[in-house]
Amino acid sequence: MERMFRVLAFWTGIFSVLFFTGDMYNMALLFFAQTGALLALSYLNLSERVYIYIFGAYLTIFFVGFTYYSTFLLVPSFGGH
Repeated sequence: MERMFRVLAFWTGIFSVLFFTGDMYNMALLFFAQTGALLALSYLNLSERVYIYIFGAYLTIFFVGFTYYSTFLLVPSFGGH
């Protein structure tokens, strides 16, 4: 299970580099932080149950944050600047 956290860290690292090259610095910083946290968690050698609980908490925080952002902060627009 710790290898899957390294895989998640790899992909969040890829996304952070892509956000950085796209001049989306806030998102790049957020994904760099996620990369560091996931990589640090992967080397703790926790039990598989704890890794599943941590992943469930990670998904819960993401979905609550995304729902808040898309409901209250996102300004809808269609192709304009």
